[in-house]
Amino acid sequence: MDMIYKHLCDMVGDENVSLDEDMSRHVTFRAGGRAKYFVQPDDTLQLMEVLKFLKSNSLKYYIMGNGSNLLVKDDGFDGVIVKIGNKFGTIEMDTEKNQIYCGAGALLAKIASIACDHSLTGMEFAAGIPGMVGGAVAMNAGAYGGEMLDIIDKVWVIDENCNEQCLTCEKLEFGYRTSIIQNKDYIVTAANLQLERGIKSDIVTKMNELLSARKEKQPLEYPSAGSTFKRPEGYFAGKLIMDAGLRGFHVGGAKVSEKHCGFVINSGNATAGDIIMLMEQVTKIVYDKFGVKLEPEVKII
Repeated sequence: MDMIYKHLCDMVGDENVSLDEDMSRHVTFRAGGRAKYFVQPDDTLQLMEVLKFLKSNSLKYYIMGNGSNLLVKDDGFDGVIVKIGNKFGTIEMDTEKNQIYCGAGALLAKIASIACDHSLTGMEFAAGIPGMVGGAVAMNAGAYGGEMLDIIDKVWVIDENCNEQCLTCEKLEFGYRTSIIQNKDYIVTAANLQLERGIKSDIVTKMNELLSARKEKQPLEYPSAGSTFKRPEGYFAGKLIMDAGLRGFHVGGAKVSEKHCGFVINSGNATAGDIIMLMEQVTKIVYDKFGVKLEPEVKII
């Protein structure tokens, strides 16, 4: 018997471990290879136990959330992928303090909707972001003038020694699409969000406006990972790609969206290789034309 598989099953239960898992089912690109081992812990204690086992045995692993910013290469991941999913999806309101406690697996859109129901403002920007709290905090996700650092009170993480810490917003060292969590390989388990009391009708109006803008400007009808490249300082990635004449440019089933050039989409049966090759070619052409180096927002493993 595969001893790694057996140990993982002993820690989290057979139902939470699978072999040779098709990762295209778990990423929003709907493309990519398989993971040798795939684990979904039930709670923080199981997650810490799994991490201790992986580290003590020097096993290759990757922690994922909703898969909205991830692509696994076609030849797969020869290690353990640990998914922090809806089992970490707790959402608890504190209406006296205007705070929301949420697990790392809670969906941003769901939290934004609950905040709206309770007339709390500050999360409108997140209504259409297809991610979970853990990844959003780690990369300081944002849109339409708002970002996670604006609403974070504190965050619980598992550190490099597999101990749980609670970090205030000031200690998270937020920057553009980055934080101390990425720099130190911390793992978010939960966050406390600080919002403000607002007028529900105004919140609904703003959320609807932002959702309408997304539908109008973004290719939501196709699988993608959202904005494929980070915004270069002083530029917009989508405009650079458009000005380079790459609107509709494609490699296999991967394509630069004609609606928004900042999005690489899976227009039909794209492989991870198609997407990666397209990203590389777009990066080269934009650099050759404008001298600006595009950096991917998508994590490729």
